[in-house]
Amino acid sequence: MLTFRSASLRQVDSVKAMASCIEAAGGPQDCRLLIFNACMGHDFGQLAAEAQRLCPRARVLGASCCGIVGREGVSETLKDLAVMLIGGEEWAVVSMDGVNSHTAHAKGLAMARDLQSQLPQVRCIQLLGPGIDTANDLLLRAFEEVFGPEVTVFGATASDNMRGITSLQSDGSQVMRHGVWAVGYADSSLEVETQASHGFVAMGEPLVVTRCEGTRILEFNGRPSWGEYTQRLGLDPQRATCAESIPIGALAEPLQPEVALEYGNPHLLRVITKRDDDGAIHYPCQVREGLRLWLTVRDESRIFANLERMMQQMVSRIGSGTVLAVFHSDCLARGRFMLQRVDKEELVAKMQRPLQRGGLTPPWLGMYGFGEFARLGNRNTFHNYSTALACLFRRA
Repeated sequence: MLTFRSASLRQVDSVKAMASCIEAAGGPQDCRLLIFNACMGHDFGQLAAEAQRLCPRARVLGASCCGIVGREGVSETLKDLAVMLIGGEEWAVVSMDGVNSHTAHAKGLAMARDLQSQLPQVRCIQLLGPGIDTANDLLLRAFEEVFGPEVTVFGATASDNMRGITSLQSDGSQVMRHGVWAVGYADSSLEVETQASHGFVAMGEPLVVTRCEGTRILEFNGRPSWGEYTQRLGLDPQRATCAESIPIGALAEPLQPEVALEYGNPHLLRVITKRDDDGAIHYPCQVREGLRLWLTVRDESRIFANLERMMQQMVSRIGSGTVLAVFHSDCLARGRFMLQRVDKEELVAKMQRPLQRGGLTPPWLGMYGFGEFARLGNRNTFHNYSTALACLFRRA
């Protein structure tokens, strides 16, 4: 049976940070899989090497982020680190570099088939990919083609410190910029519940995609997409960067009515993390001509109300089960770039308190990233600007 332990902290030295984090999580004993989230001020090679030295029998996976969330709370500095130590043998890992918008489906299929060959009885899959230039819908489709849509896929896409320049993924000593890793869990006693929510409201007239290629939007309303997008945001197209547009530039994609009812919002959000010199922007999924996208404004009361609604639904589905671990992916724009510290801590408390037993928060590994994977409409779905939780639990 799988076991889970977690810890998070802030420390300048990467080697000492990993050693301290493992110790705070209860020590390296029985660790067979170690997953860490680290901010961009850390040396990923040093983090992985120290984790491997202290946990020689463990597979070590990592991801870059813009901040972490753990049992200890929220932290968003360049030197934050969070770890999850997993004991037991009912898991398998696959990873691959060079995954981008052109290769996502083919490489996703290769990884999914490899994972199935290693672990035929997969119950759920944790997926971590790059936050820039990837077709996340095609990546999900590839795993569903192998495992079926009934197998839950949860996770995140890595991020940087919201500059939209690079994101890091690591498997052992290999540090990748366009890598994907996936963990399949096969503990027969394990169940998973996932859900996501956001609190943004669409406004104004839509931006209509009039020319596109794959995940690249070339034109909105017959004009270069970056110029049209940034002008709508009140930014100078010649000077604006993704670091400026991400906090205020969430795009709303309409949902089918029945799915919108479940989501508590009529739109799914999308983030723009890359632009090209020719004025094209990169959408995080495949895009089609005629797609209507709205700019949005955040509604703080709706953010809190939708999260409370989500937690009530998740707790109801878990029932009297024991939560073993929570994997938490949150949009970096919902961190310090959007909410004040008090609001942010209150938001996290509203996630953790309903899942506590005896006043204790379960092992918790959270990150502020560029995107989130969670189920919606009984399908695995890629989200942006959302809070997404995956609760691994056992029935009473």
